[in-house]
Amino acid sequence: MSSLALLHASQLVTLAGPARPRVGKELSELAIIRDAGILIRDGKIERVGPSDEIERILNANCIQDLEAARNVKTVDLGGRVALPGFVDAHTHLVFAGNRLDDFERRARGETYQQIAEAGGGIWSTVEKTRAATEDELFNQAKKRVDWFLKCGTTTIEAKSGYGLTLEDELKILRVIRRLNDETKLEIVPTFLGAHAVPRETSAAKHVDLVINEMLPLVAKQKLAEFCDVFCERGYFDLEQSRKVLTAAKMLRLKLRGHVDQLSNSGGAKLMAELKAATADHLEKTDEQGIAALKSANVQPVLLPGSVYALGSTSYPHARAMIDAGLAVVLATDFNPGSSPTASMPMALSLACTQLKMSPAEAITAATINAAHSLNRGDKIGSLEPGKTANVAVFDCEDYRELAYWFGISQVQGVYVHGQQI
Repeated sequence: MSSLALLHASQLVTLAGPARPRVGKELSELAIIRDAGILIRDGKIERVGPSDEIERILNANCIQDLEAARNVKTVDLGGRVALPGFVDAHTHLVFAGNRLDDFERRARGETYQQIAEAGGGIWSTVEKTRAATEDELFNQAKKRVDWFLKCGTTTIEAKSGYGLTLEDELKILRVIRRLNDETKLEIVPTFLGAHAVPRETSAAKHVDLVINEMLPLVAKQKLAEFCDVFCERGYFDLEQSRKVLTAAKMLRLKLRGHVDQLSNSGGAKLMAELKAATADHLEKTDEQGIAALKSANVQPVLLPGSVYALGSTSYPHARAMIDAGLAVVLATDFNPGSSPTASMPMALSLACTQLKMSPAEAITAATINAAHSLNRGDKIGSLEPGKTANVAVFDCEDYRELAYWFGISQVQGVYVHGQQI
């Protein structure tokens, strides 16, 4: 058995606690151990505690078993902060090209809707993605995988949605599967066939295509764990979104939803009605929507990066959600149009400065709560014995510095399954 000991973290942010998403005051309880270490065996966490305790265990084991002694590696973290690898629960990883034209037009004052009506927006990425081969999409996305890892993120959720034909949606999901197999980043796949209405059809006809042709094949080929839909005026209305998600649920896919981003269209209430795993965006969600999410224990996934990148000030009401007892999640919304960032530390900064979350609340939302939203809270998201040894080390002494210093990479090391990458 190979062993690794990470020693002398100034703060080991373990997030040890109840085996469920954290709510209320629990969001601020990081279970920090000072001058701490982690003992890892074969990719799993065996022990966490003060460094001198970990060293005693190692010495005792090595005396008893000389072979074990030869297989132990120790790393002195030098008084740096260590925490669970970030879990980014909302990304659009696989696409072709970029949206630089959209970016420049927004800088001139055009709105998201105006850009879409002029041929930009989601549709411009769809055209590029349809034209790309599977290998081309893989190679572009593989570069982005490195961006996430370099920012301390070890698990992401990734959506399709830039194909919008049967074959192109399947193509994107196959690329996600290949990235999962061939890179160090763990990727949780989501089918988002109802991301936008293709130019060649109507919303109603596209919904029929998604339900009758796309979803059955996605489920049969086991290409996705979740189904998502963009429930918004000009995209898919409440009834169309309900049809898609209900069909997905019958095929045993778990549910997520882009809701209440541009308008309060009742999307949060729909996600509560369907008992979805998450409701994402929520920039326009009101008190009634928040209450509905709480009644159904739906986790809100907040995406301040997209509000920032679109030049808006309409951030979701994070404090009201926390006060209502919701298990808030924080994610990047990485995508080429409205949030071109893979940096969870940047999302932490925005959460603190714009959503008025504390640094501790933001870290909980980006780790253990995010892990539970992906149905992986028993495996990742905290540093506890038995869990996967996904660890991010930052070149600072206090965890609050992650949100305080923005636009600067403080990542000193990333370990996935106990292996430094």
